[in-house]
Amino acid sequence: MSREVAIRVENLSKLYRLGQITTGTLTHDLKRWAAKMQGKEDPFMKVGEENDRTKKGGSDYTWVLKDINFEINKGDTLGIIGKNGAGKSTLLKILSRVTAPTKGEIKIKGRIASLLEVGTGFHPDLSGRENIYMNGAILGMTRHEITRKFDEIVDFAGIEKYVGTPVKRYSSGMYVRLAFAVAAFLEPEILIVDEVLAVGDAEFQRKCMGRLKDVSVNDGRTVIFVSHNMTAMQSLCNRTIMLERGQIKMTGDTDTVINHYLNTYVSTSSTKVWDEHESSGNDYARLRSVKVVDDEGVAISNSFIEEGVNIETTYQCLEEGSKLYVSLVIKNQKDDLIFISSSISEDVWSMNPHPLGTYKTTCKVPGNLLNDITYKVTVFLIRNSTDVVYTAEDIIIIEKTDPGNNRRGLYGKWGGLVRPILDWRTIKL
Repeated sequence: MSREVAIRVENLSKLYRLGQITTGTLTHDLKRWAAKMQGKEDPFMKVGEENDRTKKGGSDYTWVLKDINFEINKGDTLGIIGKNGAGKSTLLKILSRVTAPTKGEIKIKGRIASLLEVGTGFHPDLSGRENIYMNGAILGMTRHEITRKFDEIVDFAGIEKYVGTPVKRYSSGMYVRLAFAVAAFLEPEILIVDEVLAVGDAEFQRKCMGRLKDVSVNDGRTVIFVSHNMTAMQSLCNRTIMLERGQIKMTGDTDTVINHYLNTYVSTSSTKVWDEHESSGNDYARLRSVKVVDDEGVAISNSFIEEGVNIETTYQCLEEGSKLYVSLVIKNQKDDLIFISSSISEDVWSMNPHPLGTYKTTCKVPGNLLNDITYKVTVFLIRNSTDVVYTAEDIIIIEKTDPGNNRRGLYGKWGGLVRPILDWRTIKL
């Protein structure tokens, strides 16, 4: 393997048997053993289906990953994106040696530290201090090397008061803070980070992104980063892989791959209507439609930035007396949060018992608030304050257009996620 290459993956595949905890039955194991003795291919590799979690297949086996090939050079920061179920976490677990591939080969040069999920690699009964030393030992570091980094780890994690407490008593945020600090400061040659950083607060996420950049740019270490936050991905990664149903759909520079991903998967419709056979709730309530409409209730696909729009949600109450309300999450196409709003604050029906029937809840987004970009809307139907009946993720879009009014001689694209008209006044003193 070339000195410049940190990781090389060749024809990597992972086969899972659905609904089974073990790898298979004794009969299957004997058939596999017999095929191996005869120099034949594993018979169950032939029957595995493509990993499409939205469809019921005819086989008990599915390829979670299939024929994955890529290289990562030392000092590169590689992003991996894809929808839920695309195979991202499985790929990281194989690279981290948490699980083994069904076939294929991985060549790795250097020590790997992985942050795959909350608490990975920690013993719950050991204190924060003891877990730091244990993880350092696993990475092959001496006690002196770990001690030299100990204060930096504790300071970055912000858990000095609790460093002697068993980590099973930590909150999820404290767990992630310490886990990231251990992985980032104990000097592995390769750092693998999954979506777990989303658990931390905004301040800590900024610290993590700064540390990841420092690890890659200044220390020359290799980083593999998985996230649904496209802004973070663009800020950090110089190359990105897009996975789809266990296969590499596209690889290249980060901006190009992200644009392809957004154009492929983000909704391009301002209307969603569920038919009677689609799952959109449970026995208590169901979503029936979500639409972007004008003030007359007519569905629209586009509007000028100075025009207000209405997000209209129709749902059915299927249990007498359920207390229902609607929440909206508005983001841009890179997953930056714009705002959250809920009918719980003002709506007359909010948190009041609903008789059986169909209801329509409308949220008005005023004009001169959103910029001339595309926004995506996630809708939550919630029962009794805490029970999320259904989540319609990125179900519709709001498309805004700048007609050129109110520019007053200014040209070009106006930056910003929102574009309100504010009250400006000047007086002579």
